[in-house]
Amino acid sequence: MEMGKLESTMLALILAIAMMFSCAVAYDPLDPNGNITIKWDVVSWTPDGYVAVVTMNNFQMYRHIMSPGWTLGWSWAKKEVIWSMVGAQTTEQGDCSKFKGNVPHCCKKTPTVVDLLPGVPYNQQIANCCKGGVIASYGQDPAAAVSSFQVSVGLAGTSNKTVKLPMNFTLLGPGPGYTCGPAKIVPSTTYFTPDRRRKTQALMTWNVTCTYSQFLASKNPTCCVSFSSFYNSTITPCPSCSCGCHNKNCIKSDSKLLTSSGINTPRKDNAPLLQCTHHMCPIRVHWHVKINYKDYWRAKIAITNFNYRLNYTQWTLVAQHPNLNNVTEVFSFDYKPLVPYQSINDTGMFSGLKFYNDLLMEAGPYGNVQSEILLRKDKDTFTFKQGWAFPRKVYFNGDECKLPPPDSYPHLPNSAPVMRTLSMLSSLTSAVFLLLLMV
Repeated sequence: MEMGKLESTMLALILAIAMMFSCAVAYDPLDPNGNITIKWDVVSWTPDGYVAVVTMNNFQMYRHIMSPGWTLGWSWAKKEVIWSMVGAQTTEQGDCSKFKGNVPHCCKKTPTVVDLLPGVPYNQQIANCCKGGVIASYGQDPAAAVSSFQVSVGLAGTSNKTVKLPMNFTLLGPGPGYTCGPAKIVPSTTYFTPDRRRKTQALMTWNVTCTYSQFLASKNPTCCVSFSSFYNSTITPCPSCSCGCHNKNCIKSDSKLLTSSGINTPRKDNAPLLQCTHHMCPIRVHWHVKINYKDYWRAKIAITNFNYRLNYTQWTLVAQHPNLNNVTEVFSFDYKPLVPYQSINDTGMFSGLKFYNDLLMEAGPYGNVQSEILLRKDKDTFTFKQGWAFPRKVYFNGDECKLPPPDSYPHLPNSAPVMRTLSMLSSLTSAVFLLLLMV
């Protein structure tokens, strides 16, 4: 009897853990409301279907879709076809042999749609289209966090009661990681005319919500973090094999292969060509505690790209640290506090200044960007002890980076007057930091 109770208890515990894990897979505690919402607005009926404007809104605060852009797919509920598209195109036409004369744009049961490239003729464009599938994060540029296209659907319903919603939506951004829910009918979208004196509305609207999971995107992290400080000459490197070391080809920084033509050309699958390092990550973030003032302290952040094939455009860096509620000045980077929970202000987003350092070049001498932040001390909480000066979490482009184990953080000296020791080590570690960028 006791054994039966024990087994029941263990089973309940396992199910509870599984439910917690399954719910947490696509949940980001630093961006709890982040998602991509795909909205279908039926704007007119046709003799055999409808015309819809499809809009993708990126509500993620710090995760954007970079080149080569998004890919959207779904399954038709009936035998629908796509007669024409504006602002996007399907990657395949499919078998349209049964149509005589007017041939549809796509006859596939499961169409795959991609954005058009910039510079297409105006008669193929609509608002918010034709950016090569690149969508900015909402926290970085709300106006650019949207992408749209128009689709004319045939062999479909011609009224609210006969239209069947598409199913099984998929979104690549540009790789895996997004999971989309079912389409749900919502109140029709309303529009204002250009003079804003008349309001119209869509004939029918449905939404699809897609959420991101780093576990689905990659089995290993895609970035790592290293630490150093002026009060300790020891540098805490990224953990070995932070991003996995199995079956990864890499190239040494002094290899003659780097002079070959086309070595920096990205591949269609975005497969990286990494510089050989002990951590084997495309991105390393280094946090250096630089100077201690009476009422302030200063930290330096450097982001280094170890991928020879990829430039990171519109990159974002998110850090969680208790003293970010007292940021005084940020040099060389843009900064925006993120307050997912109104009572806690310990998270901030860094990004590059436009036309200055918003492009993180591929691996090499120019493959890094850096900035410093000045923070005011809160005497009730401020300390250099027990790794307090280092961030609790770091994200690059929306993916959480691998941090060193806490017991390896640079620690305060155990002997000698603290202030004298700190001033002696400050200049030494500044020089060491510069050497670290060259590794």
